[in-house]
Amino acid sequence: MPRLLLNDELWSKLRKSLLQERIYNKRDLRLMVEGMLYRMRIGCPWRDLPAAFGCWYSIYKKFNAWSASGKWFKVFKALVIAPDVEWIFIDGSYAKAHQHSGGAASDSDEGIGKSRAGNTTKIHLAVDGYGLPIDFDITSGAIHDCKAAPELIAKLPKAGAMIADKGYDSEAIRAQIASQGSRAVIPRKRNSIKGNADLDRGLYRYRHLVENAFARLKQYRALATRFDKLKRNYESVVAMACAFLWLPM
Repeated sequence: MPRLLLNDELWSKLRKSLLQERIYNKRDLRLMVEGMLYRMRIGCPWRDLPAAFGCWYSIYKKFNAWSASGKWFKVFKALVIAPDVEWIFIDGSYAKAHQHSGGAASDSDEGIGKSRAGNTTKIHLAVDGYGLPIDFDITSGAIHDCKAAPELIAKLPKAGAMIADKGYDSEAIRAQIASQGSRAVIPRKRNSIKGNADLDRGLYRYRHLVENAFARLKQYRALATRFDKLKRNYESVVAMACAFLWLPM
Protein backbone atom coordinates (compact mmCIF):
# COMPACT_ATOMS: atom_id res chain seq x y z
CA MET A 1 0.00 0.00 0.00
CA PRO A 2 1.41 3.43 -0.90
CA ARG A 3 2.18 5.91 1.87
CA LEU A 4 -0.94 7.90 2.80
CA LEU A 5 -1.30 11.46 4.10
CA LEU A 6 -4.54 11.31 6.08
CA ASN A 7 -4.87 9.79 9.52
CA ASP A 8 -8.32 9.28 11.06
CA GLU A 9 -8.33 12.67 12.79
CA LEU A 10 -7.38 14.62 9.66
CA TRP A 11 -9.81 12.65 7.52
CA SER A 12 -12.76 13.31 9.85
CA LYS A 13 -12.09 17.05 9.58
CA LEU A 14 -11.59 17.00 5.82
CA ARG A 15 -14.61 14.74 5.28
CA LYS A 16 -16.84 17.24 7.06
CA SER A 17 -15.72 20.02 4.73
CA LEU A 18 -16.18 17.82 1.67
CA LEU A 19 -19.73 16.90 2.67
CA GLN A 20 -20.55 20.58 3.22
CA GLU A 21 -19.69 21.10 -0.46
CA ARG A 22 -22.30 18.46 -1.41
CA ILE A 23 -19.73 15.84 -2.30
CA TYR A 24 -21.44 12.46 -2.15
CA ASN A 25 -20.19 10.28 0.71
CA LYS A 26 -19.27 7.20 -1.29
CA ARG A 27 -17.75 4.19 0.40
CA ASP A 28 -14.47 4.78 -1.46
CA LEU A 29 -14.42 8.59 -0.93
CA ARG A 30 -11.44 8.51 1.45
CA LEU A 31 -9.39 6.33 -0.90
CA MET A 32 -10.27 8.59 -3.85
CA VAL A 33 -9.14 11.70 -1.94
CA GLU A 34 -5.96 9.89 -0.89
CA GLY A 35 -5.30 9.21 -4.59
CA MET A 36 -5.60 12.92 -5.37
CA LEU A 37 -3.29 13.80 -2.48
CA TYR A 38 -0.81 11.11 -3.57
CA ARG A 39 -0.62 12.59 -7.05
CA MET A 40 -0.20 16.08 -5.51
CA ARG A 41 2.70 14.82 -3.39
CA ILE A 42 4.43 12.66 -6.01
CA GLY A 43 3.65 14.58 -9.20
CA CYS A 44 3.11 11.42 -11.24
CA PRO A 45 0.85 11.21 -14.32
CA TRP A 46 -2.71 10.32 -13.40
CA ARG A 47 -2.53 7.01 -15.24
CA ASP A 48 0.43 6.02 -13.05
CA LEU A 49 -1.55 6.18 -9.81
CA PRO A 50 -1.10 2.93 -7.86
CA ALA A 51 -3.97 0.49 -8.35
CA ALA A 52 -4.53 0.49 -4.58
CA PHE A 53 -6.41 3.80 -4.96
CA GLY A 54 -8.80 2.41 -7.56
CA CYS A 55 -9.28 3.23 -11.23
CA TRP A 56 -7.02 6.16 -12.10
CA TYR A 57 -9.45 7.49 -14.70
CA SER A 58 -12.32 7.62 -12.19
CA ILE A 59 -10.13 9.58 -9.76
CA TYR A 60 -9.01 11.97 -12.50
CA LYS A 61 -12.60 12.52 -13.70
CA LYS A 62 -13.71 13.32 -10.16
CA PHE A 63 -10.76 15.68 -9.62
CA ASN A 64 -11.50 17.44 -12.92
CA ALA A 65 -15.19 17.81 -12.04
CA TRP A 66 -14.40 19.19 -8.58
CA SER A 67 -11.94 21.63 -10.16
CA ALA A 68 -14.51 22.83 -12.70
CA SER A 69 -16.91 23.68 -9.86
CA GLY A 70 -14.19 25.09 -7.60
CA LYS A 71 -14.84 22.58 -4.83
CA TRP A 72 -11.23 22.21 -3.67
CA PHE A 73 -10.86 25.97 -3.36
CA LYS A 74 -14.11 26.12 -1.36
CA VAL A 75 -12.88 23.32 0.91
CA PHE A 76 -9.65 25.24 1.49
CA LYS A 77 -11.56 28.42 2.38
CA ALA A 78 -13.86 26.47 4.70
CA LEU A 79 -10.82 25.22 6.63
CA VAL A 80 -9.45 28.76 7.10
CA ILE A 81 -10.97 29.32 10.54
CA ALA A 82 -10.02 32.32 12.70
CA PRO A 83 -6.78 33.29 10.94
CA ASP A 84 -4.48 35.70 12.75
CA VAL A 85 -4.88 38.79 10.57
CA GLU A 86 -2.99 41.20 12.79
CA TRP A 87 -0.32 40.80 10.12
CA ILE A 88 -0.81 39.60 6.54
CA PHE A 89 2.16 38.82 4.32
CA ILE A 90 1.91 38.65 0.52
CA ASP A 91 4.38 37.44 -2.08
CA GLY A 92 4.63 35.62 -5.39
CA SER A 93 6.57 32.54 -6.45
CA TYR A 94 7.17 30.86 -9.80
CA ALA A 95 6.32 27.27 -10.65
CA LYS A 96 8.07 25.83 -13.68
CA ALA A 97 5.58 24.60 -16.27
CA HIS A 98 6.45 21.08 -17.42
CA GLN A 99 6.26 20.40 -21.14
CA HIS A 100 3.25 18.14 -20.53
CA SER A 101 1.28 21.13 -19.21
CA GLY A 102 1.15 22.69 -22.68
CA GLY A 103 -1.31 22.08 -25.46
CA ALA A 104 -4.62 22.40 -23.62
CA ALA A 105 -7.63 22.31 -25.96
CA SER A 106 -8.96 25.61 -24.65
CA ASP A 107 -9.10 29.24 -25.78
CA SER A 108 -9.05 30.60 -22.22
CA ASP A 109 -5.95 31.88 -20.41
CA GLU A 110 -4.18 28.79 -19.07
CA GLY A 111 -1.96 30.75 -16.69
CA ILE A 112 1.34 29.90 -18.41
CA GLY A 113 3.67 32.62 -19.63
CA LYS A 114 7.26 33.32 -20.56
CA SER A 115 9.65 34.56 -17.88
CA ARG A 116 13.39 34.34 -17.31
CA ALA A 117 12.87 30.75 -16.21
CA GLY A 118 11.03 29.81 -19.41
CA ASN A 119 7.38 28.73 -19.34
CA THR A 120 6.10 29.40 -15.83
CA THR A 121 3.02 29.93 -13.71
CA LYS A 122 3.03 32.31 -10.76
CA ILE A 123 1.38 31.76 -7.39
CA HIS A 124 0.42 34.97 -5.57
CA LEU A 125 -0.05 34.01 -1.92
CA ALA A 126 -1.28 35.74 1.24
CA VAL A 127 -0.53 34.24 4.66
CA ASP A 128 -1.58 35.22 8.18
CA GLY A 129 0.55 35.99 11.23
CA TYR A 130 1.25 32.28 11.73
CA GLY A 131 2.39 31.78 8.14
CA LEU A 132 -0.75 29.87 7.13
CA PRO A 133 -2.26 30.57 3.68
CA ILE A 134 -5.50 32.53 3.66
CA ASP A 135 -5.89 33.25 -0.07
CA PHE A 136 -4.08 32.99 -3.39
CA ASP A 137 -4.30 33.77 -7.09
CA ILE A 138 -2.77 31.99 -10.08
CA THR A 139 -1.44 33.94 -13.06
CA SER A 140 1.02 33.39 -15.86
CA GLY A 141 4.67 33.79 -14.96
CA ALA A 142 4.84 36.94 -17.09
CA ILE A 143 2.54 38.87 -14.73
CA HIS A 144 4.41 41.17 -12.34
CA ASP A 145 3.54 41.16 -8.65
CA CYS A 146 2.28 44.76 -8.82
CA LYS A 147 -0.26 43.86 -11.51
CA ALA A 148 -1.65 40.85 -9.64
CA ALA A 149 -1.61 42.46 -6.18
CA PRO A 150 -4.79 44.63 -6.38
CA GLU A 151 -7.06 41.65 -7.07
CA LEU A 152 -5.49 39.60 -4.28
CA ILE A 153 -5.51 42.45 -1.75
CA ALA A 154 -9.17 43.19 -2.51
CA LYS A 155 -10.09 39.68 -1.28
CA LEU A 156 -8.18 39.98 2.00
CA PRO A 157 -9.74 41.00 5.33
CA LYS A 158 -8.79 44.14 7.23
CA ALA A 159 -5.42 43.64 8.91
CA GLY A 160 -3.23 45.55 11.31
CA ALA A 161 -0.51 45.57 8.66
CA MET A 162 0.12 44.12 5.21
CA ILE A 163 3.76 43.33 4.55
CA ALA A 164 5.36 42.79 1.14
CA ASP A 165 8.73 43.17 -0.56
CA LYS A 166 9.97 45.77 -3.06
CA GLY A 167 8.12 44.06 -5.88
CA TYR A 168 4.97 45.68 -4.49
CA ASP A 169 6.47 49.17 -4.28
CA SER A 170 3.57 51.17 -5.70
CA GLU A 171 1.67 54.17 -4.35
CA ALA A 172 -1.53 52.70 -5.78
CA ILE A 173 -1.03 49.49 -3.80
CA ARG A 174 -0.27 51.48 -0.63
CA ALA A 175 -3.42 53.52 -1.17
CA GLN A 176 -5.53 50.39 -1.68
CA ILE A 177 -4.18 48.83 1.53
CA ALA A 178 -4.89 52.05 3.43
CA SER A 179 -8.44 52.22 2.00
CA GLN A 180 -9.07 48.76 3.46
CA GLY A 181 -8.06 50.00 6.90
CA SER A 182 -4.62 48.36 6.99
CA ARG A 183 -1.08 49.71 7.24
CA ALA A 184 1.31 49.03 4.36
CA VAL A 185 4.81 47.84 5.28
CA ILE A 186 6.57 47.86 1.90
CA PRO A 187 10.15 49.03 1.34
CA ARG A 188 10.71 51.54 -1.42
CA LYS A 189 13.16 50.91 -4.21
CA ARG A 190 16.68 52.28 -4.15
CA ASN A 191 15.86 55.12 -6.56
CA SER A 192 12.86 56.33 -4.52
CA ILE A 193 12.86 60.01 -3.51
CA LYS A 194 10.90 59.34 -0.30
CA GLY A 195 13.25 56.65 1.01
CA ASN A 196 12.57 54.12 3.80
CA ALA A 197 12.76 56.29 6.91
CA ASP A 198 9.16 55.33 7.79
CA LEU A 199 9.60 51.58 7.16
CA ASP A 200 8.84 49.34 10.16
CA ARG A 201 11.98 47.22 9.80
CA GLY A 202 11.21 45.15 12.90
CA LEU A 203 7.92 43.98 11.38
CA TYR A 204 9.36 43.59 7.89
CA ARG A 205 11.85 41.10 9.34
CA TYR A 206 8.99 38.62 9.74
CA ARG A 207 8.31 38.54 6.00
CA HIS A 208 10.11 35.21 5.96
CA LEU A 209 6.77 33.67 7.07
CA VAL A 210 5.40 33.84 3.52
CA GLU A 211 8.66 32.43 2.15
CA ASN A 212 8.38 29.58 4.67
CA ALA A 213 4.82 28.92 3.46
CA PHE A 214 6.04 28.57 -0.12
CA ALA A 215 8.77 26.21 1.06
CA ARG A 216 6.17 24.01 2.76
CA LEU A 217 3.80 24.07 -0.20
CA LYS A 218 6.54 23.23 -2.70
CA GLN A 219 7.30 20.00 -0.90
CA TYR A 220 4.43 18.71 -3.03
CA ARG A 221 5.86 18.02 -6.46
CA ALA A 222 2.70 18.61 -8.48
CA LEU A 223 2.69 22.13 -7.03
CA ALA A 224 6.41 22.88 -7.30
CA THR A 225 6.27 21.91 -10.99
CA ARG A 226 3.08 22.48 -12.92
CA PHE A 227 1.95 19.38 -14.81
CA ASP A 228 -1.74 20.32 -15.24
CA LYS A 229 -2.85 21.60 -18.62
CA LEU A 230 -5.80 23.55 -17.22
CA LYS A 231 -5.34 26.55 -14.95
CA ARG A 232 -8.34 25.54 -12.86
CA ASN A 233 -6.81 22.11 -12.19
CA TYR A 234 -3.52 23.64 -11.06
CA GLU A 235 -5.51 26.00 -8.80
CA SER A 236 -7.08 22.91 -7.25
CA VAL A 237 -3.65 21.41 -6.59
CA VAL A 238 -2.59 24.62 -4.81
CA ALA A 239 -5.88 24.69 -2.89
CA MET A 240 -5.39 21.06 -1.79
CA ALA A 241 -1.91 21.85 -0.52
CA CYS A 242 -3.11 24.97 1.32
CA ALA A 243 -6.02 23.02 2.83
CA PHE A 244 -3.65 20.30 4.02
CA LEU A 245 -1.62 22.91 5.95
CA TRP A 246 -4.80 23.94 7.79
CA LEU A 247 -6.01 20.42 8.62
CA PRO A 248 -3.92 19.98 11.81
CA MET A 249 -4.98 23.41 13.13
